[in-house]
Amino acid sequence: MKNSAEIYKITFLNKGKVYEVFVKQVYQSDLYGFIEIEDYVFDERSQLVVDPGEEKLKAEFNGVKRSFIPIQAIIRIDEVEKSGVSKISNGGNITPFPVSLTGGKTDTKDS
Repeated sequence: MKNSAEIYKITFLNKGKVYEVFVKQVYQSDLYGFIEIEDYVFDERSQLVVDPGEEKLKAEFNGVKRSFIPIQAIIRIDEVEKSGVSKISNGGNITPFPVSLTGGKTDTKDS
């Protein structure tokens, strides 16, 4: 039986940047090749200092009920004890896995 307090840290590539978000639910989608994440958790601690990176993510995911992330964009999924600060980074030396969307065939010749 699932513990309702489970929180997952999802790290994935989006538009050349690395996103790190915290969610309460993650599972394989019925859409082939996608992971579904829902119930975003943002750091709600009352602070005087506002993190602009997290505020940008809050605005981007405001009103989003569920996200479908392509499996090849997922870098890592961790179950964590408590949520942290969501962020967007440049990704440094992370390169997306090459995927051919055309399904092209190799050139073969009959001899």
